[in-house]
Amino acid sequence: MRRLWFLALLLPLAAACGSTKTVTVTTTKTVTQTATTAKNDVRVYFMRDGKVGPVAREAETTDRTALLAALEAGPTDAERAIGLTQGTGNERTAEEVYTLSQFAPQQAVDVGGRSYTRADFEDLTPAILVEAPLPFATVSAPLRLRGTANTFEATFEYELLDSNGKTLAKHFVTATSGSGTRGTYDVAIPFGPPGGTGKLVVYELSAADGSRIHQVEIPLTFIS
Repeated sequence: MRRLWFLALLLPLAAACGSTKTVTVTTTKTVTQTATTAKNDVRVYFMRDGKVGPVAREAETTDRTALLAALEAGPTDAERAIGLTQGTGNERTAEEVYTLSQFAPQQAVDVGGRSYTRADFEDLTPAILVEAPLPFATVSAPLRLRGTANTFEATFEYELLDSNGKTLAKHFVTATSGSGTRGTYDVAIPFGPPGGTGKLVVYELSAADGSRIHQVEIPLTFIS
């Protein structure tokens, strides 16, 4: 009896010593993400040779406040070097109207308690208004040339030149209207430069003597 009692005591102890306990551990990994604010490419318009001319800016939003703040900051040193200045009086009103209406060019905007459209400032608009490419842009082929024009028979010329003055492309453009009525244009220019800097030159040939008139030069950087 004592032997059986002793064996009965050992069996539970052996079972306890041979058992395996499984422990499940759950870990949580915390991932920290840094939010980035996307910038918007916008245009602001200053004066160049007494006419409006656009330049590129980046803004956090495209609302009225952001656009006018970019305009208020004025041209950069590089932009001033090619003749861009901040207008006053009626010129400043034209700058604001063009800047605020860039996403809907035909739409009226309020400035100083009055409603204006771009057509109200035809006398401050260049005969050939280039809205792409903008000064100091980095471009690749084909170059997109677009904007508005009010030239004789709706036609004007362009030349694309490298830093040595070599012609990379040259042709004419015909807008949707001209000869007193402003029209639009949008063309693609094929070219094959090796890279580097250069410029786009647009101009009208005078009907009187064939000389260049209404010429505008836009510095560019070319990439393959």
